[in-house]
Amino acid sequence: MSLVELNDLDRRIWEEELASFVPVRIFDVHTHIYRWAFYTGPDKEHSSYRQFVKEEFEEASWQLLDEYDRRLMPDRQVSRLAFPFPFAEHCDFEASNQFVAEQVASDPPSGALMLVRPEMTADQIATAVRQHGFLGLKPYRFYSQTGDAVNCRITDFLPEHQIEVAHELGLLIMMHLSRAEAIGDEQNLADLQHLTATYPRAKWILAHCARSYAAWPIERAGTRLSELPNIWFDTSSVCESDAIETLIRTVGAERVMYGSDDVPVGVLRGKYIAFGYGWAYLSPTNHQLNLTHCDSRMTFTRYEQLRAMRQAALRVGLSDEQIRAMFFNTAAELVASTRAGPRA
Repeated sequence: MSLVELNDLDRRIWEEELASFVPVRIFDVHTHIYRWAFYTGPDKEHSSYRQFVKEEFEEASWQLLDEYDRRLMPDRQVSRLAFPFPFAEHCDFEASNQFVAEQVASDPPSGALMLVRPEMTADQIATAVRQHGFLGLKPYRFYSQTGDAVNCRITDFLPEHQIEVAHELGLLIMMHLSRAEAIGDEQNLADLQHLTATYPRAKWILAHCARSYAAWPIERAGTRLSELPNIWFDTSSVCESDAIETLIRTVGAERVMYGSDDVPVGVLRGKYIAFGYGWAYLSPTNHQLNLTHCDSRMTFTRYEQLRAMRQAALRVGLSDEQIRAMFFNTAAELVASTRAGPRA
């Protein structure tokens, strides 16, 4: 039996809470396309990745994403901004990038991002962008030149010569921020202010509400972020409605876009929870809670995220048009304008 099969709890959540909220047309700006074979670690079967890259998720193709969307969001039309999974240390970058480019080609409105590491030269990146039609770059903190994926700065894993390529070609940058306080960190904010001013044609998408799984980071940073041009945000994996609400109120609904974080995170059962100045992923297998008083089953992370988006939209008072933009129009226009920009 598939790990991604709806039970009666899931169907109730979809039918009672989400079906009337999620628009028919969707542009998912945060999806992973990869093969397990692209992780080349010497002991991969005993690695931490194996805990969530189950056999069903080993071939994360366009077809698999379509199938999961059909199950979780029936009767929706989905395009995507997709990129490879950033396996740490041991990753076949060339194969990863070629595969995502081939898969995305099946849906012309969609787009692919290139997985990059700091050692790549400007010429290497520009050549690959033109060869494969990439619309932007996907750096990741695991590739930091400092060797510290927790406390590194943006340019430690996305050096300025790569940002300059994004500026010259008008490319997107999908940014998963590092540092313990994410966008609430003063160094990250200062770096973004400098980089957006120096390279104004690069278009940034700050993943996971600028890595604000709770409200407090975006409460600190929202006003300053709202003043920075060419920065957008995706909601992928954020399950706290107050974080999404704060983002919408501070930067504006027109800069917030839906992302699923598939696969596998969006289709795993669990939820990101916030506490104090931290957050963690709660799943059926990593807690010791006594849940005998309730229905203890967990639903999909994606459903928890969609529930949070719905509550935030209700509290802010978003119109139907604004909700449609958050799920489709903003991303579709951003991708289309990037495709038609200097890179062409």
